[in-house]
Amino acid sequence: MKKVALIIAGGKGERMGSEIPKQFLVLKGLPILMHTIKKFSDFEEKFLVLPKLQFDYWKKLCKEYNFNENYTLVEGGESRFHSVKNGLEKIELGVIIAIHDGVRPLISKKLIHKTMALIKPGVGSVPIFPIKESIRKVENETSKNIDRNNYYYVQTPQIFISNGIKKAYSKKKLTFFTDDASVFESSGGEISTVLGEEKNLKITTKNDLKIAEIFMQ
Repeated sequence: MKKVALIIAGGKGERMGSEIPKQFLVLKGLPILMHTIKKFSDFEEKFLVLPKLQFDYWKKLCKEYNFNENYTLVEGGESRFHSVKNGLEKIELGVIIAIHDGVRPLISKKLIHKTMALIKPGVGSVPIFPIKESIRKVENETSKNIDRNNYYYVQTPQIFISNGIKKAYSKKKLTFFTDDASVFESSGGEISTVLGEEKNLKITTKNDLKIAEIFMQ
């Protein structure tokens, strides 16, 4: 089955404290987003979703860094939900779709293919990683300990057969969801999980950028 990557990159760099959107910051000599796209080089098709106002800047970077990967540029929406929806509308039925955060540049191809191996009609797949710290639930000014062994961080890529995830995103009232697996489940789909990777972090702060640089040494 044809493999399609849908890479979502709509960040503004606010938590990074940078005037440059985080996906364009340089990591080991190359903008973060370019590292990410290259991890899907063996996919038959790639779609990159960016805010329209960032198109020209991105094209300038591609020329500056001689970045020639093949992909289709798609205009993003007002939220991540809308950006994914815009991208899905460009993708055909009957293919495998890997939806990935543009600022997770350290994903390994091994994890991509491990995650992909679990999908089937009606079943999507996501990588997850165990929470290390103790956690507490705070509610109505009281808190209680929660067993961290039952909780995991959710990573990307989140992978589906296109028919199911396109159907899930066609419902317009699901904008409060923060990841694609939740949208898929809300439409009756099931989710399988695979153990993710510690280095598959989402770069949103300056500390994250420093950690990514260490992982790449």
